This record gives sequence, structure tokens and C-alpha cells, in this order.
Amino acid sequence: MDKVLLFDIDGTLLDTSSFAEIARRGAIDVMIEHGLPSTQNETYKLLKEIIAEYGSNYGKHFNILTERICGKENPLLIALGIATYHNIKFSLLKPFPKTVKTLIYLKDRGYRLGIISNGITIKQWEKLIRLGIHDFFDEIVTSEEVGCEKPKKEIFEEAMKRMNSTPENSIMIGNVFETDIAGAMNIGMASILINPNLDTKISDENLENFDIEIIDTINELRNIL
Repeated sequence: MDKVLLFDIDGTLLDTSSFAEIARRGAIDVMIEHGLPSTQNETYKLLKEIIAEYGSNYGKHFNILTERICGKENPLLIALGIATYHNIKFSLLKPFPKTVKTLIYLKDRGYRLGIISNGITIKQWEKLIRLGIHDFFDEIVTSEEVGCEKPKKEIFEEAMKRMNSTPENSIMIGNVFETDIAGAMNIGMASILINPNLDTKISDENLENFDIEIIDTINELRNIL
């Protein structure tokens, strides 16, 4: 049985740490230019509160934003916000350095690659397509499809089923300890924590208590796999 590698997407294959804020502020600027009666900082603070309240995968953040500021939804401002946000986001979307070379290396070594993501299926496929790396992956398993998020064991079990693999024959690679790594541990799967500096919820001291591989860049996979 070929070894299976299961990747997270955001923060693992691509850097999403800064483009979300840039895209949101750009969208807000355009909305204000077209009549939204608020300042950028006030609007951005409110938008972050809405995202925290409804979740990042909710599809109507700008609808609620205009309703709370204007007293009712403003279709023009909503459309301007959505279009500007996506234009900026996709212009900034790029994989971490040497991601493509690393994926080629892993495929050449005989690994089968898959994705486990807390996200919306179409959006996650779209990211991979825009990055030009979708063909590397055999399966994408999302929380939207399974009905639960990492670290719940069900989403990992579904990935095992689709990839025709077992926890003993698979490795989870992700940047967030409490979802990616803890989820893998829940079903006895080995794991690799990548880009740990992006996960502010786990300290170096805590990491020492777990038997996991820790690397700083995706390119380092070539040294251990």
C-alpha cells in the first residue's frame, strides 16, 4: 500500500496570514468611496466582529455589515465589497516558496496526496486550481461534506476511506496544532507540524510534550520523507 500524505491548505500550502486583512480593507475602502457612511477602522472592526460571530465560511458578511451600518442591506455596496475582496484576494494568492517542487518530489517518491480542510468544498478546490496544484491531490475532504470539522475523528476517518488507507499508513501535515495535529492524534495517525510560527495558540513548551515532527517550511519535507 502506498503511503498517504494528507495536507491542510491555509497556512500549510499557501500563506493566508496577511492577504485576508488586505482584501477586506480594500473592499471597505471601495464601499466607503461609494457611500458607506463609516470610517475604514470602524468598519473593519465591525466586519471582524461579524466574521467572529458568523464564522469565516459564512457567505453574507457584507450583507450584515451594510445592514448594521445603513439600517438595511445595500445591494450595490455588498456587490462592490464582494467583487473587490475576491479580486484582491486572488491577486495575492500564492503557494509558499518551493511548494510545487516539494509536491513533485513527494509524488515521485510514490506518495499519494490528499487534503483535509475545515472549509467549503468549492472554495478549497478553487484555491488549489488558482494555485495550479490541484492535480497533485487525489481527494479533498472538507468539513462541509462530512458535517464536522477537524479535530473530530470523523473527518479523518472519511479521508482514510476515500484514500483507501489506514491511520498507520498515513501522515497528517498541517500548521495548526489544535485541529490538524490533535485530529491526527485522535485516530493514531502520525503528524508533521509545519509553519508552527503561524499557530499562535500553541507554545514551544507545550510542543515538547508531544512526539511529532516540527518543520519551518514545506521544503523541509524533502529531508524527512
